[in-house]
Amino acid sequence: MKPWAERIYNGVIRENPTLVLMLGMCPTLAVTTSAVNALGMGVSTMAVLIMSNLVVSLVRKVIPDQVRLPAYIVIVASLVTVVELLMEAFVPVLYKALGIYIPLIVVNCIILGRAEAYASKNPPLLSLFDGLGMGLGFTAALVVVGALRELLGSGTIFGVDVTMGILEPVVIFVKAPGAFLILAFLVAVLNACHIKNRSDKLVESGCDGHCAACGSPCPDKKEEAAK
Repeated sequence: MKPWAERIYNGVIRENPTLVLMLGMCPTLAVTTSAVNALGMGVSTMAVLIMSNLVVSLVRKVIPDQVRLPAYIVIVASLVTVVELLMEAFVPVLYKALGIYIPLIVVNCIILGRAEAYASKNPPLLSLFDGLGMGLGFTAALVVVGALRELLGSGTIFGVDVTMGILEPVVIFVKAPGAFLILAFLVAVLNACHIKNRSDKLVESGCDGHCAACGSPCPDKKEEAAK
């Protein structure tokens, strides 16, 4: 698999930020009352992810380590401001529906996490595709959660009635408990499909994740030493 394709596959499937890494839970639980809101939040976050990864990668050799994180926050905040103004100008209804969760993209752990973990250590093109993959994975997860909540709670998908009166809406699914129920169901499905990530493999090998108190070299270090 080519490196750029691997970055997209990694973000959508293997390390899906919402369903596998369990990141970005605030917007996932709060704005997925409908598929439209979920799509809007996913696309806006993806745009910020792609651009922030690209910019951080371009300036990674210029930013001193002492101000690395503040610099990332300034970059992300500037991009979020641009996205927020564009949404207010062109999609005001969606802008009002998402409300405070648009500026909160600045502190989304997915964006800062990818900037620190990947974009600051890799070339611009791969960083761009990493942001694209993570953004697509986040958007797909939000849309699935939003569509299921809207279908079960309102009988519609993207505002279109698809039940024809056959399915009686269950209001709890468009409220806070419904978000937890749908998310738990999707995670259970992924676990049943045996979608594993690096954390799963470490747990299966006997690692408890407490690296500071562990005297044994981790598998990654053993592989690097072997090379």
